[in-house]
Amino acid sequence: MGGTGVIGDMAETTQVRDGDSEALATLHRVFGYDAFRGEQEAIVEHVIAGGDAVVLMPTGGGKSLCYQIPSLVRPGTGIVVSPLIALMQDQVDALRALGVRAGFMNSTQDFDERRVVEAEYLAGELDLLYLAPERLRLDSTLDLLSRGKISLFAIDEAHCVSQWGHDFRPDYLALSLLGERWPDVPRLALTATATDATHREITERLNMPAARHFVASFDRPNIQYRIVPKSDPKKQLLSFLREEHPGDAGIVYCLSRNSVEKTAEFLSRNGVEAVPYHAGLDAGTRAAHQSRFLREEGLVVVATIAFGMGIDKPDVRFVAHLDLPKSVEGYYQETGRAGRDGLPSTAWMAYGLNDVVQQRKLIQLGEGDEAFRRRAQSHLDAMLALCETARCRRGQLLAYFGQDPDGAGCGNCDTCLTPPETWDGTVAAQKVLSTVVRLKRERGQKFGAGQIIDILLGKRTAKVIQFDHDQLSVFGIGEELTEGEWRGAVRQLLAQGLLAVEGEYGTLVLTETSGEVLRREREVPLRKEPKKAAAARPAGGGRGERKAKAAAAELPAELVPAFEALRAWRAEQAREQGVPAYVIFHDATLREIVTVWPTSVGQLGGISGVGEKKLATYGEGVVEVLAGLEGPAAAAPSAPDPATGPGTGTASRSDADDWPEHEPEPEPEDWI
Repeated sequence: MGGTGVIGDMAETTQVRDGDSEALATLHRVFGYDAFRGEQEAIVEHVIAGGDAVVLMPTGGGKSLCYQIPSLVRPGTGIVVSPLIALMQDQVDALRALGVRAGFMNSTQDFDERRVVEAEYLAGELDLLYLAPERLRLDSTLDLLSRGKISLFAIDEAHCVSQWGHDFRPDYLALSLLGERWPDVPRLALTATATDATHREITERLNMPAARHFVASFDRPNIQYRIVPKSDPKKQLLSFLREEHPGDAGIVYCLSRNSVEKTAEFLSRNGVEAVPYHAGLDAGTRAAHQSRFLREEGLVVVATIAFGMGIDKPDVRFVAHLDLPKSVEGYYQETGRAGRDGLPSTAWMAYGLNDVVQQRKLIQLGEGDEAFRRRAQSHLDAMLALCETARCRRGQLLAYFGQDPDGAGCGNCDTCLTPPETWDGTVAAQKVLSTVVRLKRERGQKFGAGQIIDILLGKRTAKVIQFDHDQLSVFGIGEELTEGEWRGAVRQLLAQGLLAVEGEYGTLVLTETSGEVLRREREVPLRKEPKKAAAARPAGGGRGERKAKAAAAELPAELVPAFEALRAWRAEQAREQGVPAYVIFHDATLREIVTVWPTSVGQLGGISGVGEKKLATYGEGVVEVLAGLEGPAAAAPSAPDPATGPGTGTASRSDADDWPEHEPEPEPEDWI
């Protein structure tokens, strides 16, 4: 089978339990888990039997095990198609730490390195081989694969095949040839981000009509979703990090390179260790910052969307957005990089009027035909609906992906924890729209939101006086609201399609539905703007948060020193081997180790996440660390908690966007 020799000489020490399937025995031996989670087992057994599968599973749900286990069980080498050029080495290192014979081929290798991998593949000495989709367009690669034994094809990040998606990769369109050239080899298409339309497109474009479909829940109950009104975003971010995530690792997303640089510098100047990451930096700097993020604890990366996909760092405690994402798919994928270990994490965003204007303007001025602009507009409309909803954000997010949310609310998003107030904004909307009409009809002029609001507030600014806007009949008719409240009203009118943005300068114009409001044929409900745009955490603890904390098994105070001692030992091991700390052991595994407090290597072998290879490599070291500490008075070995289940697999890489084999997508300059 593909797993023959996975552990080498240790095979004779394998403890296969009676009744275990070969897949379950491999899961236990290699990965150290006692049971599959969710639909993992059904997927694995289906593929082992030779069936095709389309798998939709959230980040952290364990997609990688769905192709890793069959690759180890079936004869031959599992070919993993992945766009993670810059991260393939980390994937392979993590697998080799488990005793899995893994390799990769991409443009970062020299001729001799590729020849070694090719020879290993042809000799049947690889369990998994990672390839970029670009490489499968080369006849030399296809000829090489034809000369070896293939156990399966795993097409990771399959949503990249969608031409309407947020991560379209033209090279993915050619992957249908795999089924044509190797019709008897099972294929898996896997993604963490797909609407019903994208799901259908994956199936059609990869030519997988007979595939069995597995769709897991997209819910990530350990992530708390929060969106705050934007006032001074960098200061709001700093407050959020200081109050809720001091010393935590996280990712901050900004729209432009300039914003990335300024935000990283601001955080560093204020005591938060942060580094920038964007396509304008040289490749060496990007690689160094990515490596630091993987290998160091507590580092913050400020980045454009060119960072994070494919990062299998389990302890990312927060993902923050200082600019509005272009789509719900992008937002879900980016926030999904938080809390892969199942512990409480935060998806935080500062969102304001300029975000709406900016994104509308980017769509208008961007390349693409009318159909492309319409699709981009629909993506943005869905994102705005998520931001402006007064209902459960998690429910809105799940509904977007075609899942029925719990009508009771999640109890772990800002709208559940602190329900927003709504008010009848019909008259306010009429005042805004009337001002736009007056400027057009009486002066033949169009202006942006700032001038509209100054007119409503009766402000005699230099610009108002210059254009005699203080002589308009609408001048000063909006003094009942503050500037912040008017900005919120204009933002929501844009989100509801009652106002539109036009031209390079983002001027406001009416839409086809504006007349319904002016004629009093339509009411306009609006969310009340909070009195203070604070970053503070909503009061209370939601259902999802309590559940996540219970699953995390908070350690008693007397066990914390041992946990920290093991973390220090793990960091030393990681430095010596040049790998991320989580490749050695996840925090969840260390927590269970100190709870069980094994006094022998044999006892350590019963802990979730400790497979044979890791037991042989690190067992004595772990026991030695614990032996030098004062153990709990009643420490006794106990069975691993099956509730923790198999994690994502220490080698899983669920998202991809840093693709050196093609030029990164150009990023917009600052608009504001």
